[in-house]
Amino acid sequence: MKLFLKGERCFTDKCAIEKRNVPPGMHGRGRRPKTRAYGTQLREKQRVRRVYGVLERQFRNIFQKAERMPGKTGENLLVLLERRLDTMVQRAGFASSRAQARQLVLHGHVRVNEKRVNIPSALVSVGDEISLKGQMKENAMVLQAMEVAGRQLTASWLEIDREALRAKLTAWPKREELTTPPLNEQLIVELYSR
Repeated sequence: MKLFLKGERCFTDKCAIEKRNVPPGMHGRGRRPKTRAYGTQLREKQRVRRVYGVLERQFRNIFQKAERMPGKTGENLLVLLERRLDTMVQRAGFASSRAQARQLVLHGHVRVNEKRVNIPSALVSVGDEISLKGQMKENAMVLQAMEVAGRQLTASWLEIDREALRAKLTAWPKREELTTPPLNEQLIVELYSR
């Protein structure tokens, strides 16, 4: 399944999923054994972890935080993952992938409310303004990411000013708005409730 991890490459013919969508090895095209419920749940959890670039312990901590919040645990989990600073930088179009956004944050190029933040897992609140350092306006990587983001749909919960390299979180993301890639958070809740 295409997870859109490689930025612009995922939208072209160079995507490995479209070139070769079979398991590696001599018997890759053969019949696969049936997956049980646990395998399906585990695969969904690993897929969500991979999409958001989160390690196992971080993911479990986010899940526990989502359990303590009022409302549906699965939706809370996805909202918390979307609120991460590296995800917000990528959604704003300042980076073409979450890995690239994580690198921008780690190298100190990102500001939250005009304060430098170098922690990719920092949670952004409603009303917070995310911006890049002034010298990043000439950065080729950022310019290319902005060009690619201009051709795609923007997140409705972000107010983006592309010229000033600023984005403001106006509301919490809703589950219906999170469409790429399709995720089934209920399987993750079932896995952790075992």
